[in-house]
Amino acid sequence: MKGLILGISTLFLLINGCSDDPTSSIEPLEKEWIFIANEGNYGSSNGSLSMINSGGEVYHIEEVGDVVQSLEVYEDKLIVLVNNSHLIKVYDITEEGLRLPGIEISTDNSSPRELVVVDDKVYFTNWNTKDIKVLNLFNYSIETSISVDGLPESIVSDGSYLWVGITMNADYSSASSVVKIDIATESIIETYEVGLGPTSLVLDGNNVYIARTFYDENWNAFYGSSKISDNDIKINNYGLGVACGGDVMKFNNEVYRSYDGGIAPLDNNLDIRSSLRIGSYGQSQVYSTEIIGEYIYFGITDSNSNMDKVKKVDANGNEVASFDVGIFPGDFSVWKN
Repeated sequence: MKGLILGISTLFLLINGCSDDPTSSIEPLEKEWIFIANEGNYGSSNGSLSMINSGGEVYHIEEVGDVVQSLEVYEDKLIVLVNNSHLIKVYDITEEGLRLPGIEISTDNSSPRELVVVDDKVYFTNWNTKDIKVLNLFNYSIETSISVDGLPESIVSDGSYLWVGITMNADYSSASSVVKIDIATESIIETYEVGLGPTSLVLDGNNVYIARTFYDENWNAFYGSSKISDNDIKINNYGLGVACGGDVMKFNNEVYRSYDGGIAPLDNNLDIRSSLRIGSYGQSQVYSTEIIGEYIYFGITDSNSNMDKVKKVDANGNEVASFDVGIFPGDFSVWKN
């Protein structure tokens, strides 16, 4: 693997053939890391990882693969899905950074999308194979798969069950279901019709909240939110012209969704409480949102990849930090020792 690790004040090169030790670690840093999956340009293999320590220093690992789709920290490992390279990459995390080059596992052209980790197993969604595959973190083998009807995207778990949003049908038209999977039997036990385009899920107690994005025949975007509560389903479609993003999240004990260049809470009817929006970026510039601790992190970009940044915002809407990152900053995860 070829990687360029760049700190604000210090430059480290970890390039096979240029480093005497290909398992060298980044140094010296704090005991916290925020990892960012920078997707890169489709077909260009310029997807990367950015890493922010608690001192605000930013480091980059370049050329991770073609579309760094999503990532998750589990114990002292960083698990990364590389969509169009059809790979899983697993890195050991230390206080000094990532131990390179890490482990690569082929997903056999599956087009991996999103993941969740439960009891040393990675459950990850796949578009090409239309399933949820299961990676064993003890031996790094993909040991089984769970087939679904359509293209699965977001996946969450309470430890006993998986909930998976089926965002599109096999013909790439908008789908409308969330499936519930029993982890013990690896079988689908419920299918919920939640409205078109389920793209993001979050658990809140016994409730599953869903952010939805779907399109008409002219590719006009429509948005909505849904909620599964026991076997009751609530659906709210916002209609054409409502400027939403695709994320739903928990923040300060409330459920928020991305909205109009920021995030805003949902009321009991799933209406957006727009007057309480936090963040005021351009709607077209907000590529991703994530809650880490007491802060909201916004992945900011534009169509030309000329403005790739992460903005850290407090609960009052104040921007407290800005970081330069890679192309199309998407998923986030945090490690603390």
